[in-house]
Amino acid sequence: MAEKIFMRVDEVAEELDVSVPYAYKLIRKMNEELKKTGCITIAGRIDRKFFYEKFYGTRENRKEEANGGI
Repeated sequence: MAEKIFMRVDEVAEELDVSVPYAYKLIRKMNEELKKTGCITIAGRIDRKFFYEKFYGTRENRKEEANGGI
């Protein structure tokens, strides 16, 4: 099954090892940035590619890199 487009708050919190309330704060901030570019956003969720680009400087997630892109 293909990976989902959006990350939910619990996945963001786990990935960054932060609390859920802080993950909500980060998602709100990233969604505000996306809104300025004209994107439609969903509260409590963030585009997976955008998330990895913002935090790791890449559009691919770390799990894909660890598996050789598989």
